[in-house]
Amino acid sequence: MWELIRANKRKSAFLITVMFGFMLFLGWFIGMYIDPVYGGYFGILAAFVIWLVQFLIAAASGGKVFLAGSRAVEVTKENYPQLYNVVEEMKIASGLPAMPKVYVIPENHMNAFATGTKPENACVTVTSGLMSRLNRDELQGVVAHEMSHILNRDVLYMTYCGIMLGTIVFLSEGLLWTFRFGMLGGGGRYSSRSKSSGGGGGGAQVAMLLLALVLAILAPILAQLMYFSISRKREYLADASAARLTRYPEGLANALEKISRGKVVPEKTSKVKAPMYIYNPEEGNAMKFSSLSSTHPPTEERIRILRNMSHGASYKDYQKSYSQTHEGKKSNLIPEGELEKEQSVSKRSPAERLNEMSGKEKAREIGDMIMTANSFRFLTCNCGLKLKIPPDYKHEKVKCPKCGTLHNVAAASAAAAAV
Repeated sequence: MWELIRANKRKSAFLITVMFGFMLFLGWFIGMYIDPVYGGYFGILAAFVIWLVQFLIAAASGGKVFLAGSRAVEVTKENYPQLYNVVEEMKIASGLPAMPKVYVIPENHMNAFATGTKPENACVTVTSGLMSRLNRDELQGVVAHEMSHILNRDVLYMTYCGIMLGTIVFLSEGLLWTFRFGMLGGGGRYSSRSKSSGGGGGGAQVAMLLLALVLAILAPILAQLMYFSISRKREYLADASAARLTRYPEGLANALEKISRGKVVPEKTSKVKAPMYIYNPEEGNAMKFSSLSSTHPPTEERIRILRNMSHGASYKDYQKSYSQTHEGKKSNLIPEGELEKEQSVSKRSPAERLNEMSGKEKAREIGDMIMTANSFRFLTCNCGLKLKIPPDYKHEKVKCPKCGTLHNVAAASAAAAAV
């Protein structure tokens, strides 16, 4: 495991260094375009400061910045033990030093992601749609996958790269904005210097303008390709680690199959957040992604690798299945040093599914948990109907829509709280 983490760090450090240098180069170029004498230094400084401010915000928030605006509700052992216990089991199996915070986002599509710059401030987040549609083995596979991202330091590196991508996009869009409104096109310092330097300056200015325009368009695309290349490899490794932690590769395979066949997709997915998810929400679109522009490996391929692990759940078994799937290509996913030290890991049988709730029952229970976290009050009428009273309800009484009984809200709420 530690050899795998070290190898992961080395490869990621190289790509992050390249991406960071590319970000500083873009800042230098924009600065030089504005002022050919001293602008480059100020451009590099501006790019670095923009990146640093965003990184400090992400580091201070412990990854919660990615949850902003998502209406995420924190899960505890008291308000939803089913999910909390699964996360706790995988925390113990993975050897993480601290229990991640657990969140549920009230959205009907199925997905999950991990955030946090270190294990001590990590978060595991799932959607309510995923919770209601997966059984325990499948949920355990998804949680183990996200826990693997935390353990392998994937979340830290993807946070670094996501912020760099955001900075590059910000700089490029700022440059394009200045072109659009003509702030640099004819009245900039570079323009006035060019005019004063004679006829040759005009050609140089046009060349500089065209180069700046091309760079402003291509920079975000190139940065995204680097960002996505880091993400794709880490998805395979997280699948391998999840199979090893759960000793049941079929659980994650079944979960990925259900998620990929889900008909509900989010309206819009941030390009920075997309690699964080266990499944790319855009993969189901009619337009087929190329291998370079996708944040994740093909889901069908990930499922096939997991289901071909017929002999065990170790890294060796995953590597063997991965190599068979990528026959004829360079297929060394896991370092040789890790494979040499790896012991066999036997597969377990699926968990017994006694008294498991239906999807509708799960969805209702999750909905009640989210409402409770949002200060809703619950009253059970004598007719059996559960009344769900929002926190901004101001009347003293509420009428049951089924039988017409009037309930005293304050008295009934106090009685329910005393139970």
